[in-house]
Amino acid sequence: MMAILDFIMEEAYILIPVLMIIGRILKISTNLPTRFIPITLLGLSFLLTGVMLGLTFDSAIQSVLIAGAAVFGHQLYKQLMNHD
Repeated sequence: MMAILDFIMEEAYILIPVLMIIGRILKISTNLPTRFIPITLLGLSFLLTGVMLGLTFDSAIQSVLIAGAAVFGHQLYKQLMNHD
């Protein structure tokens, strides 16, 4: 079974925790509704990935995968820590 990380370039792995941290900061320090945080992270992912890898079709795909991994990782942690 392939994981999402199998499709992400190694150079871009660092952006996953960066986006997770930015997402947490957005949640606690702004009035941005929670439902807009994933789309905001996707936009930031496009920007950061474009800077790191250049503005190409591949970097756009990488940015979607990176944002997806960050949001999925956060949700997985949140669900695992929920003891309801």
